[in-house]
Amino acid sequence: MEQSTLNEIDPQESSNPQRSTGGFSFFNTFQSVIVVGMVLATLFTLWTPSHLFSNQSITELLASIQATEAVVNVAAPSPAPVNAQRIGIVAGHWGKDDPGAVCPDGLTEQEVNLRIATLVKQYLIDAGYEVDLMQEFDDKLMQYKAIALVSIHADTCMYIDSTKSGFKVAAAQGSIYPEKYQRLNSCLIHRYQKTTGLAFDFNTITADMREYHAFDEIHTDTTAAIIETGFLNLDRDLLENHPDIPARGIADGILCYVRNESIPENELPENSQ
Repeated sequence: MEQSTLNEIDPQESSNPQRSTGGFSFFNTFQSVIVVGMVLATLFTLWTPSHLFSNQSITELLASIQATEAVVNVAAPSPAPVNAQRIGIVAGHWGKDDPGAVCPDGLTEQEVNLRIATLVKQYLIDAGYEVDLMQEFDDKLMQYKAIALVSIHADTCMYIDSTKSGFKVAAAQGSIYPEKYQRLNSCLIHRYQKTTGLAFDFNTITADMREYHAFDEIHTDTTAAIIETGFLNLDRDLLENHPDIPARGIADGILCYVRNESIPENELPENSQ
């Protein structure tokens, strides 16, 4: 994903729900009013001198209260929890007219990303997880709920200099759970570097990566990150001809996060946290 390409992406406005912090709940108050009203209606119905304090009246009253509670409980909303077995993978530039970085011979970042993302999906399925493989601007990204989401991209195919090799990772720092995005970030960096042998290129992480559009679209409970798997110039052989290696590195990084695996601090590169 070239920097110029990312700058063209127009992030959508965040639609994440805001959590209520106030003590007053209109629903609970309305619920209480309904319960009291139904109980009073039952009492007025039973109000006869011979009937009010009979065993039959007490039985009917208790049955009415239980029925009222059952009706109210059925109506009460219950938010769906995040699926602890579901993982989202975005194949960068897939589904867009813009193919991302393009090499002189026609190789595109889009096809490299999709090949790697497809292998990541299979590795995670083999590990027992449910996986959604999504396009760059997939409709499913809006309020998407999963234990983790990772978007896969690659860097430019232009030759810059002999040092422009390596990968980079940026997690969604706007997450309401900073300890989670920090851990996903560390897991991806550690496992990807260990598997591919590529260096972590901290100095070229851009604001476009840190403010990646999907970070504002997914549910606030979903921990997310974006990875640039390497440069399509100096790292091309690895990305094009051996996509299973970067795919395994990404899958291992995600599994490190979801399984809460250990990360030796002395094995993390500088500026990786």
